[in-house]
Amino acid sequence: MMRLIMSGAAGRMGQCIIGLIQRAEDCELAGAVEISGHPAVGLDAGTFAGYGVVGVEVSDVLEKVVDQADAVIDFSLPSGTMENAKICAKHSTPLVIGTTGISSIQADALQQLVRTFPCVLAPNMSIGINVLLNVLADMAVVLQKDYDVEVVEAHHRFKQDAPSGTALGMAKEIARAQGKDFDMMGIYGRQGERKPGEIGMQSIRAGDIVGDHTVYFGGVGERIEITHRAQSREPFAYGAIQAARWVSAQPPGLYDMQDVLGLKKD
Repeated sequence: MMRLIMSGAAGRMGQCIIGLIQRAEDCELAGAVEISGHPAVGLDAGTFAGYGVVGVEVSDVLEKVVDQADAVIDFSLPSGTMENAKICAKHSTPLVIGTTGISSIQADALQQLVRTFPCVLAPNMSIGINVLLNVLADMAVVLQKDYDVEVVEAHHRFKQDAPSGTALGMAKEIARAQGKDFDMMGIYGRQGERKPGEIGMQSIRAGDIVGDHTVYFGGVGERIEITHRAQSREPFAYGAIQAARWVSAQPPGLYDMQDVLGLKKD
């Protein structure tokens, strides 16, 4: 039985993952963590999430419970994620990070920390999205000339980062496949005329949208649209648990969902 700790236990993703852990035959919830002062701290994690009593109290200190786990799943905030990564490094505990909004400086720091533990970092853990990333790379190579690229994403009004980590991942994968410098060619929002070779990104924040991502390859006389729509958070939760199963058997290092799913290209 795999013992998992959920960090960010009271968030939308945290609650969904707790529910799936309870339903999984090979996993159990070993701990639940939230930020200090959150109303969930001290309550039963299952009760707070609406699944009934699970016998695991929400804590505000990961280090108190980390030794009880085979892996930690973190969907919190970037600052909290980095502190949790330091704790996992200290205890050599495998970590799965689904937190979005990780800065390049934080990613570099994480790269140093993973010398002592295995970690999966992925802005989107949906199997469908990760298959789509592979398809986009192939399309981007073929449609490089005379096709304009735009990435449009939509999420609920409470999402804190824009563009989404998934949209950034899509745009960066297209830039990589086309041999472009994303920092030079990526455009957030648009004002005025499009310049050749740009990769545009547009964000929508409205209502309770779970997550929509559409990539446009627009040519003269035709366009290709490829869309992924998440109808619930369960695909991301399933992916996170799958990543936890996988990473617990890996040597120290930083991985992504392409590694987990065996999609990584040479």
